[in-house]
Amino acid sequence: MRLFVSVDLPDDLTEEVAAVQDRLEDASGLDFTDPAQAHVTMKFLGETPPHQVDEIVDALETAVEESGVAPFEATYGGLGVFPSLDYISVVWLGVSDGEREFERLHAPIESELVDIGFDEADHEFTPHVTLARMNHAGGKDLVQRVVREESPVVGTATVGEVQLTESTLTSEGPVYETVASVPLE
Repeated sequence: MRLFVSVDLPDDLTEEVAAVQDRLEDASGLDFTDPAQAHVTMKFLGETPPHQVDEIVDALETAVEESGVAPFEATYGGLGVFPSLDYISVVWLGVSDGEREFERLHAPIESELVDIGFDEADHEFTPHVTLARMNHAGGKDLVQRVVREESPVVGTATVGEVQLTESTLTSEGPVYETVASVPLE
């Protein structure tokens, strides 16, 4: 099983996410994510044996409790790229309100999952929704312009749970399925 921990955006923001992607549709080299699967990745776990799922869910329950984060409102807006505007590999939608809560939730998730054997993240956590991956730099100028000049707001939603999500890679792109949900308290 290829797993990750996520906070999923609600279905009612799908059209707004797609509208932001439309601003970049003329940029060659971009491979867009499915807006219906928009999410904030809290931790990527990778290939995981099915027998470890219960242990992961237990770790997530402990992490959520340790975080002390109750359900909160998050506003998704603003654009960014990884790793930099000079070399773009990912174009993302940010979190303009609720970022602190995402960070408070992330720290114990990271810690608990590292404690049960998953690799420690090799980068600083930035809550974001991946909009597209850049395969070649043909549309780099357009992406740079849009990221510098526009700051779209997709909307606000309540974050009430974290999901353990399975990603199945297909020729049409990844398909996500929720394995377990852990509610915020």
